[in-house]
Amino acid sequence: MTVLEVVKNRTSFRGEFEDTKIPRGDLIKIMEAGLAAPSGCNKQTTSLIAVDDIGLLHKLRGVINPQAAETAPAMICVLTQKLIAYRDRTFYIQDYAAAIQNMLLAAVALGYQSCWYEGHITDTDAIGRKMADILNVPDDYELVCFLPVGIASQPLRYADKKPFAERAWFNGFKRTD
Repeated sequence: MTVLEVVKNRTSFRGEFEDTKIPRGDLIKIMEAGLAAPSGCNKQTTSLIAVDDIGLLHKLRGVINPQAAETAPAMICVLTQKLIAYRDRTFYIQDYAAAIQNMLLAAVALGYQSCWYEGHITDTDAIGRKMADILNVPDDYELVCFLPVGIASQPLRYADKKPFAERAWFNGFKRTD
């Protein structure tokens, strides 16, 4: 697929995965794509942990509530550090968001599906910290997201997108309502 085809074929997959082990080489390619993302002031605040050990996946899934990606044969956990990049500003959110998008696209390019799970991981119940503790992540890193990686065993569903003309313009904003 071309890059534009990969972008259009990416979707958030929340279904069942095939019971097929993901080769480490593919996980490395996906993580390398994430680490190649731009980073504010080149602070490189994003770090990654791939998990493909069945026992460790089981432990991690035990703290994820509500349950998600129960059948994924691998997951990539996204870590960040809130480092000052410029004056008093941090760009860690932009950094890890760019890394996640690159990994989602790389997964599709390699024939896998994934989903960006962040909302309930970073909520007040501290699921991200519980996952981080299982993975021996130091306190100065925050686990902000996990991406299941696997081959979809169910048909893909695509969200409806608003028409281009309602969200993109040339040479100024144009209200369409």
